[in-house]
Amino acid sequence: MILVLAAFAIALRITVFWDEKTIKRMYVLIIGVYLLSLVVFVEFNCTAQVEYRTLRSILMAIRYSATPFIISQIIYTLVKKQTLYIFIPSIILTVIDFVSIFTGIVLRIDENNTFSRGPLGYLPFIVAGAYCAALVYFLFKRCNMKLMEIVPIAFLSLALLSDLIFPFVFGSDFSKIFCSTIAIALFVYYVFEILQQTKKDSLTGLLNRHAYNADICKNPEEITAMISIDMNGLKVINDTQGHAAGDEALVTLALCFRRALKSRQFGYRIGGDEFVILCRKARQDEMMDLIRRIETNVSETKYHCSVGYSYSPDGKKPVDDMLKESDMMMYAMKERFYKERGKASLKVR
Repeated sequence: MILVLAAFAIALRITVFWDEKTIKRMYVLIIGVYLLSLVVFVEFNCTAQVEYRTLRSILMAIRYSATPFIISQIIYTLVKKQTLYIFIPSIILTVIDFVSIFTGIVLRIDENNTFSRGPLGYLPFIVAGAYCAALVYFLFKRCNMKLMEIVPIAFLSLALLSDLIFPFVFGSDFSKIFCSTIAIALFVYYVFEILQQTKKDSLTGLLNRHAYNADICKNPEEITAMISIDMNGLKVINDTQGHAAGDEALVTLALCFRRALKSRQFGYRIGGDEFVILCRKARQDEMMDLIRRIETNVSETKYHCSVGYSYSPDGKKPVDDMLKESDMMMYAMKERFYKERGKASLKVR
């Protein structure tokens, strides 16, 4: 475990894919996992010595509180724009666990140094399970549902869930390897994240042009719908408010697209403000529903975009022809938009 954590820390030190804030939070996570491993080591060495009963109670309270804290720290680290409020349930649980040292409400260590659960003995597992569910939800919500992204999420989720299930299967001995399991799972997730950067647009989180070129060659007969999207007024925003404001606009629109995507629907940023969505084995009504969801999401922001589409019911239409068709429709919509509003009116409302 120490070797894995050391390798992880070195990899973070030389990484160029994560921002500084995320890297610092990950360092805190690495330190937390290491300290928890020390707590577990000392606690298990106290089980055979009655005179350390009080120390064991304190260490068990720390261990029961640490798992939800670690999972909440993972959420805080990996999910963008997550606030400190995510730690509130784990803080409340910590208070209850330490009160339990005196009341036995969660755990008891009797005079013979024997452990037993109190009335709230399963509360730490419930809180940790709720955090696991939240982590899975947040990570799946932000991903593009590609296998490369699903595998590390599933791997990390299973590693965390193992702490909820395996103690009841293998007994308390599983706690001895839990920290190693988490360390390996985090490192594997990190490696997959690095691999994903070759296919992901660093600004918006959507798939990039390289991924688009690769994906249209894989089973092209399954691509039955294509949607072209172009932002309206990006140049005006860049010229009047700066490129940081333009980047914010692109990130906001990309989030609108990701929220609208469902199974077998994949979003790409193929140019500055140019986006494409590929739909595999999709019916025409599913494509139109997707467009309506996109338009609804964008209408809730202060930005505008033009949308075009192409549909091939039998999947026999060449992908390049579909792109040309959807682009033509999108540019026609963009031209109408500019005629109706004028470029001068495209300042962010």
